[in-house]
Amino acid sequence: MTAEGYQALDAELKRLKTQERPTIIAAITEARGHGDLSENAEYHAAKERQAFIETRVAEIEDRIARAQVIDVSKLSGKQVKFGATVNLVDEDTGEKAKYKIVGEDESDVRAGKISVTSPIARALIGKEEGDVIEVMAPGGPKSYEITKVKYL
Repeated sequence: MTAEGYQALDAELKRLKTQERPTIIAAITEARGHGDLSENAEYHAAKERQAFIETRVAEIEDRIARAQVIDVSKLSGKQVKFGATVNLVDEDTGEKAKYKIVGEDESDVRAGKISVTSPIARALIGKEEGDVIEVMAPGGPKSYEITKVKYL
């Protein structure tokens, strides 16, 4: 993952531990005070939320422990690899797109970040400016020309 992705996961972990956990513990304590737990919807909802938070904390801690953080600012070259920001032009429509190849945990297509395991990223890896790639899209094969490769 990129350093940016690592920092985002770390920030989420800190938020869950310092804000969400204490809030949910207070909600469970308050719900217990309302009487019979077997028919207490607030208590069951709070316990369900607690289970979600604890699962997410464990998941993030595991990902952080196994993370291989790559500093994209130290990468360079003409070939597309992990961390590259790639400008593309759709050969059929002329539509332009710009994607940054990131780890699975940090992908967000709306923000222009695609997972290294996505079909388009796999097609891009190892290519250079001027190369044409073909990607299988839901509507059939699409061809893109790589117009620029940069590392930020």
